[in-house]
Amino acid sequence: MSYSVFYTPYAKETLSITYHFINNKFGLKAADSFLAKADQIISIIANNPFIYKASTFNEKVRIAFITKQCSLFYQVTETQINLLFFWDNRQEPILP
Repeated sequence: MSYSVFYTPYAKETLSITYHFINNKFGLKAADSFLAKADQIISIIANNPFIYKASTFNEKVRIAFITKQCSLFYQVTETQINLLFFWDNRQEPILP
């Protein structure tokens, strides 16, 4: 069963920020590659939502590594996947 995927406003914002950062720093090809990888990971999550580990601060929130530099935080409900935000792994860690 494939779950429907819902982007929260903050997920849309952080995805856009990450895309533009990569585009400005590394070029359009790298930014488009990141977006394709993110779409691939989201597709995997839609088909198998519990494949990635639960976060340490909230067991209902899961973390998918998109690239070495970026992760996706998401939450699984009975009917859908809520994409919460994209996180730059080079930042300070999220504290509980």
